[in-house]
Amino acid sequence: MTQQEPTVYDLAYRGRTAAVKILLNESERLKTQTDNNGRMLIHWAALGGHDDLVRHLLSLDVPVDPEDDTNMTPLILAASAGREKVVNTLLTEGADVNATTVDGHSALQYAASKNWKAICMALLEKDANVNIADKRDQRDAYGNTPLHLACEEDRVEEAKLLVARGADPTITNKERKTPLDLASRGLVRQLEEIKRETAKSK
Repeated sequence: MTQQEPTVYDLAYRGRTAAVKILLNESERLKTQTDNNGRMLIHWAALGGHDDLVRHLLSLDVPVDPEDDTNMTPLILAASAGREKVVNTLLTEGADVNATTVDGHSALQYAASKNWKAICMALLEKDANVNIADKRDQRDAYGNTPLHLACEEDRVEEAKLLVARGADPTITNKERKTPLDLASRGLVRQLEEIKRETAKSK
């Protein structure tokens, strides 16, 4: 059984920048060509966390916000995978901080649910919408905000950060649950304290 040659997309995901550059020199159309998931090289480089390759592709005028077949952008993929350096590069290059997938998930929702506090902070610095609600399935929309997801996963630091930045803990999802309904008792107390402190300082 012979081993299959890696595709250019595999090379981008693995961070084989030199090999990708050679292939791009041979065929410039590769820079915006998509695979069968609608993903370009920049999607795979972002997901793999390869900032040098992301920067190189952007220098070739590859768009910063291309969407794959589920509307995932490089920023959403990088935020979901915890690729802080790539997230910062994409934000600096003008990536849409509030882009959402077909299910309505934003980069902030992924970062908040996966314990990536530094990425949450970077997204919030670029005015990510703290109260954006998902729409996972149009028929069965959950309506979760980043705070719902952080509370559900007991991501204490991310939840505190979101509330301090104005996330509304009273928004209900489709199941009529607020983020506080999904949070542990200890987290509820901490979030209520932050909300009181924020209200006092206004």
